[in-house]
Amino acid sequence: MSSTSASEAPTALPPVKRRNAELVLIIFAIGITMAGIALAGINLNGRVPSAMWTVGLTFGALSAAAHVAMRFVAPYADPLILPCTLFLNGIGVAMIWRISAAEVEDIERAGAGMQLVWTAVGLIFCFLIIIFLKDPRVLQRYTYISGLVAIVLLMLPAIPGLGREVYGARLWIGIGPFTLQPSEFAKIALVIFLASYLMSKRQVLQIVGKPIKIGRFTLIELPRARDMAPILVGWLLAIGMLVLLTDLGTSLLLFGTFLAMLYVATQRSSWVTIGLVLFMVGAYVAYLIFWHVQARVNIWINTFDQDVYYQVGGSEQLVKGLIGMAYGGLFGTGLGAGELHSTFASDSDFILATIGEELGLTGLLTILMVLGLLVERGMRMALASTGVFNKLLASGVAFVLAYQVFIVLGGLTRVIPLTGSTTPFMSAGGSALMANWIMVGILLRISDNARRPAPQAIQDEGATQVIRR
Repeated sequence: MSSTSASEAPTALPPVKRRNAELVLIIFAIGITMAGIALAGINLNGRVPSAMWTVGLTFGALSAAAHVAMRFVAPYADPLILPCTLFLNGIGVAMIWRISAAEVEDIERAGAGMQLVWTAVGLIFCFLIIIFLKDPRVLQRYTYISGLVAIVLLMLPAIPGLGREVYGARLWIGIGPFTLQPSEFAKIALVIFLASYLMSKRQVLQIVGKPIKIGRFTLIELPRARDMAPILVGWLLAIGMLVLLTDLGTSLLLFGTFLAMLYVATQRSSWVTIGLVLFMVGAYVAYLIFWHVQARVNIWINTFDQDVYYQVGGSEQLVKGLIGMAYGGLFGTGLGAGELHSTFASDSDFILATIGEELGLTGLLTILMVLGLLVERGMRMALASTGVFNKLLASGVAFVLAYQVFIVLGGLTRVIPLTGSTTPFMSAGGSALMANWIMVGILLRISDNARRPAPQAIQDEGATQVIRR
């Protein structure tokens, strides 16, 4: 055995698992979470709160359990996805505890218990996906079922008696004392439907129809008229969300994800152009007809107008957020030393504004860089996957995460009208956190499958190690 030539050894060894690197990054995320709670407590009350240990170590235990599970159920998965997600989740827990502490007289009575509960539930869903969804391609069998599930979930809040309108948007359903936002789970079903449908129809959708030319130059190559049905259905669904549920954020998110996945499947920019024109036309018509759309646009354009500021549901929240971020400057006021905690929804829709005030531009850019890295790893998994369905599924999940951040930050900075969306993994609430962890589970499963070596390569590696000994 020892005389075996080097040429008989495998030319390429299997990928390194990198679980130890993942562990180091997770320990760093836990440390940041505990340090954030400690700093907030010092700024609020001059001492380190006991929550640094109770909340921090509980989050640490959940993170450690997730890492140990990864070593058994997805050992070849990307080593950055889980640490990035836990880092964002931990910052969210620390900020939610800080906001809770500012609302009570004794910070020892403050807590982030429900956010930790939802984190635990989200991690359970994440690993159930990894364990039982061995090959995501089985989801191709349920193309139209997943599409129907997405539509039903989106329309549930519109049912009288079941749907609940909160602060002008009809996004929740109520069952007894419990509320749920079904649109958060609808986006997962929609991505599965689009990945399966576009995989089977991409060759048809790539066919060019009549080009529009200016002289010798082709301005745009239009698809055939009979192939326009998918984009029209997506457009009608998005406009229906905008009109019936008064939810610009979800409407923009779902239609934007649809256009991005359509482009990935066909590589034709004409679909994106047509989709953007359709959405702008539909939004403009909705603005002319519906008062709630006019109110959103009025707050967006006339944010600092005194009449808009003081009206019910006006721009006061947005103005406070802008001033708070400006007051934070480059390095922020410090955790626990800001004033945005008193702003409505500072722990959910406006959590990025709170971070901008207390951690400054530096802290906010750090958060955005980690979010961007998470999206990049999703795109990387799409490129590394062999099957078209897995490529579309991974890219769709990455697009959903990216669009969520754009919608939140775009609303806070007045790039687009404020929509009331949540920041992935950071905002308070259970529906969004569980849905985002499910999407991370999908990415981790795709990642593990893409990076896992073939069985023969594993045998060759074992033989090579024996030879070297």
